[in-house]
Amino acid sequence: MRVVIADDEALLRDGLSRLLEEHGVDVVGAAGNALDLLRWVELRRPDVALVDIRMPPTRTDEGLKAADEIRRRFPEVGVLVLSHHLESHYAMRLLEDHPERAGYLLKERVSNVGVLTDALARIVEGECVLDPTIVTRLFRRRRPAGPLNELTARERQVLELLAEGRSNQGVAAALGVSGKTVETYVGQIFSKLGIEEAPDYHRRVLAVLAYLREA
Repeated sequence: MRVVIADDEALLRDGLSRLLEEHGVDVVGAAGNALDLLRWVELRRPDVALVDIRMPPTRTDEGLKAADEIRRRFPEVGVLVLSHHLESHYAMRLLEDHPERAGYLLKERVSNVGVLTDALARIVEGECVLDPTIVTRLFRRRRPAGPLNELTARERQVLELLAEGRSNQGVAAALGVSGKTVETYVGQIFSKLGIEEAPDYHRRVLAVLAYLREA
């Protein structure tokens, strides 16, 4: 797996590079701003760009704008956005138009390199990945009437785990049930949300977006 890293904090950028390389990830470029990030992506065409949201010069959403540009110009390149902040509207903005091969994690999660490499691998496989903390906060919000209100408590729990990017096996392990049981729950979720037949990972992305839209 080939990755380009963009973060204005040199220590974090270098630390991430070392950690990923120690775990078999090929870091093919590192940038301190959005412009250099785009240059590295164009030059190296990585599998995934690992992007901080807030970078120079304004330190607002330059990284997110660069992520949008990457998805537009290089749709084969996945994007994993990192943030210090729980900002669900940023996650929605990232995933709304290009939900496949995209993710949003909190920086505090990168202290566990296994979580990071797993997220990168899932993005390469075409999935979308959301930080569990963001998922939990969104699910606790009051919602207007909509398809998600039709889900049972267990189905909502399964959807929450799917939103974190977990496989059926991962959901089964988290809930202590069989893989067959999870398949049944997932099918019921797709049916209640009106998600028609399609490749399974596409339907998972659509289910996650349905939940984000009502967050």
